[in-house]
Amino acid sequence: MLFVIAEFPTTYVFIAVIAVAAIAAIIFTVKRNNAIQKNGIEADAEVSRIVEHEKEGNDATSEVTYTYYVKYRTQDGQTIEAKLGNEPAHIRVGSQLRIKYLPDKPKYVIPAK
Repeated sequence: MLFVIAEFPTTYVFIAVIAVAAIAAIIFTVKRNNAIQKNGIEADAEVSRIVEHEKEGNDATSEVTYTYYVKYRTQDGQTIEAKLGNEPAHIRVGSQLRIKYLPDKPKYVIPAK
C-alpha cells in the first residue's frame, strides 16, 4: 500500500489539499452564518461601497460579480464597515437594509430575514 501512495502524483495530492481546504472554509462559513442567524442582533445598515470583480473565462468571455459592504452602528455605538457578500444586483450604494451580527464578531454580517 505504501508503494502505491509513493507513486501517487503530487498533482492529485495538491488537488486533494485544495479540496479539503475549500470544504473546511464552506463548513466554517455555514456554521458562522447559522450562529449569526440564530443569535445575532439586528441593526439598520447602509450599503457603503460595492466592489466589482471580473473573471476572465477560457473562451474570451468574462463573468462579473460584486461584493457589497455595509456600514452600521453596533449596540455599543461603534461604527463598523463589514462585507455583506454577493447580494442581488438591485442593491446600490446608499441602500438601507437590516442586517444581523454577533457582538463579539461585528465584522461578520448577514442580511436579516
